[in-house]
Amino acid sequence: MSDRTFKVLTYNIHKGFSVANRRFTLFGIREALEEIDPDVIFLQELQGEHYKNSSRIESWPLKPQGEFLAENRWPFSLYAKNAIYKKGHHGNGILCKFPIISWHNQNLSKAKFASRSFLHAKILLPSKVTLNLVCVHLGLFEAEREMQLVQIGKTIEQTIPHDEPLIMAGDFNDWRKRAIEHMKIDLGLEEAFLHYEGQHARTFPVWHPTLQVDRIYFRGVELKEALAFSNKRWRKLSDHLPIGAVFRCP
Repeated sequence: MSDRTFKVLTYNIHKGFSVANRRFTLFGIREALEEIDPDVIFLQELQGEHYKNSSRIESWPLKPQGEFLAENRWPFSLYAKNAIYKKGHHGNGILCKFPIISWHNQNLSKAKFASRSFLHAKILLPSKVTLNLVCVHLGLFEAEREMQLVQIGKTIEQTIPHDEPLIMAGDFNDWRKRAIEHMKIDLGLEEAFLHYEGQHARTFPVWHPTLQVDRIYFRGVELKEALAFSNKRWRKLSDHLPIGAVFRCP
């Protein structure tokens, strides 16, 4: 790819477990991500620590999951701890091949056990363009998501200049497709699959994807391709399918 073209991927990894927590799949997830080799990865349900699992699962890595996934290909990574409980914590993360200039995390949930947050990073592309990345995981209830979308809109308006490119991706839990009012009308964001294929990608549940909950929104960049990953391999790794996109900065 050129210094202005880059690939992104978003993935809810279900804390490194397959459907119903039957198998620990983090090593398979890392191998699959490395084969696709995106430049930026947005991760949801990324486990920071889990004291019980780390002692009972022999293959549990010594590093936090974000560092483990990043160590071979992505020199820059972030982890935002949001859901905190007695056995550990999990949240959102970003893995990146390009330098991270700055970042901040905004918790969007009042519940300590829920990983609902807005993780914002500014990165520097090889073309010297500053790109804003936002990783989100929204709530299960419509009223909660509406409140979170309003918060996100206010934060973006206050912290991200309109002339800087922005990509926001993650698990929006928006099966009723209500986010478009906030994303397109309020913030001027397009969704990659809706723009490229005319409909959002179906990503959940992984055994029979019917719900269109995972999204990649963008502005200030050119969408070149939307990427779906639906083969059997991915169906054994998490309860969501990943999606990706290729962009070009002007």
